[in-house]
Amino acid sequence: MKLSRRQFLPLAASAVAMPAVSRIARAEGYPTRPVRVIVGYPPGGTADITARLMGQWLSDRLGQPFVIENRPGGGTNIATEQVVHAEPDGYTLLLVAPANAINASLYSKLNFNFLQDIEPVAGIIRFPNVVVVNPKLPIKTIPELIAYAKANPGKLNMASSGNGSTIHMSGELFKMLTGINMVHVPYRGGAPALTDLMAGQVQVMFDNIPTSIEHIRSGSLRGLAVTSTVRSEQLPDLPLVADFLPGYEASAWYGIGAPKNTPADIKEKLNKEVNEILKDPKAKARLTELGAFVLPGSPADFGKLLVDETEKWAKVVKFAGAKVD
Repeated sequence: MKLSRRQFLPLAASAVAMPAVSRIARAEGYPTRPVRVIVGYPPGGTADITARLMGQWLSDRLGQPFVIENRPGGGTNIATEQVVHAEPDGYTLLLVAPANAINASLYSKLNFNFLQDIEPVAGIIRFPNVVVVNPKLPIKTIPELIAYAKANPGKLNMASSGNGSTIHMSGELFKMLTGINMVHVPYRGGAPALTDLMAGQVQVMFDNIPTSIEHIRSGSLRGLAVTSTVRSEQLPDLPLVADFLPGYEASAWYGIGAPKNTPADIKEKLNKEVNEILKDPKAKARLTELGAFVLPGSPADFGKLLVDETEKWAKVVKFAGAKVD
């Protein structure tokens, strides 16, 4: 059947409009079934708590369960690879963490390219570490720590929760910028590292605030400074490392990522919902209890953070000579 120009033009316009209409309908209908959020850490830690809080808030807003699945192991690479190979339909998401940025250079062989295979959706929180020392040390400030380390090269042991962890990298960045020599002592997790720090087996740690704060308050550890660019509400009396070492910043962060080729409209919808949650005073207060600052913004904003952090930690990994195979 031959169509006249008058008949063809409206049909052509409809054909062009259909993809846009279908995208809008898809975004409006999403999600229609449970969404999985894969977390590369065991239950109970800050990453897991963050994912479960956000998952519950998203469930409340979108009417479908956001189910948290813990897949620890391989420095979060097992969880990341699972999401990389998932269907890009918005029903499998990743809790993105600093380990993803660090692992890009820490591991010589990965079965994925994090920046290419995981697409940014939304930031959630950012939180600093705190520099803590055994209280028996004659050190009460960052300048005193630097002076002591320079006067006693190789005599200070710096604990971490593992090779390539944010705690480890925070300390290595400090060493890189100050030129001091502290011996890195990796542990299998933060808890045993803190135990040995309080016992005096190691002397320094760049620990997460939530796990150190009660020990600082009790006097079991001495806090020197926080590693962010703004003071912590939980430790308001502590200065910033950057007050004494300009340019220093080392904070952990969490956000949401999705497999490559996840539809843009679904990512935008998730981003909008996360940002609305971060505006809510009750949600913001609960995240602040974790020692965190909210991290609102667009997918592009979160994507820039991922690129910047990957480049930043690659330099520190190279300086430290850290490798995991």
